Amino acid sequence: MKVSFDFDSTLDRNDVQQFAKELIADEHEVWIITSRHSDESAKSKSWWWVLNQNKNLFDVANKCGIREEHIHFTNGVDKVNFIKGKGFAFHLDDDIDELILILDNSDPCVPLHVDHFEWKENCLEVLNKQSR
Repeated sequence: MKVSFDFDSTLDRNDVQQFAKELIADEHEVWIITSRHSDESAKSKSWWWVLNQNKNLFDVANKCGIREEHIHFTNGVDKVNFIKGKGFAFHLDDDIDELILILDNSDPCVPLHVDHFEWKENCLEVLNKQSR
């Protein structure tokens, strides 16, 4: 199944990285969907520090086994605009506003909060329900 993770305060956490690796090992398609600006967008704005920040994101993605073509920078646009209609089972994030926008959408993607004490169990529950 196809799943997505925010990066900052989500996939930059070691426990979430370990979970992403487990999902990839189980042959799920793991994506990073971040509100960050892409390198191209940052260069056009002369925000050179963003390039260094994004290097860290790419390093984590590589460490987890997430393919570069499965990384999407929204450049500050709401994530739901990318998620809608793409077949994601869930999106894990720390931003309640982003999660509410996904929830209010008619898309079947389930928004999950990484700071919930059972975030991992909730992710697995979504995958189990959708695999039936």
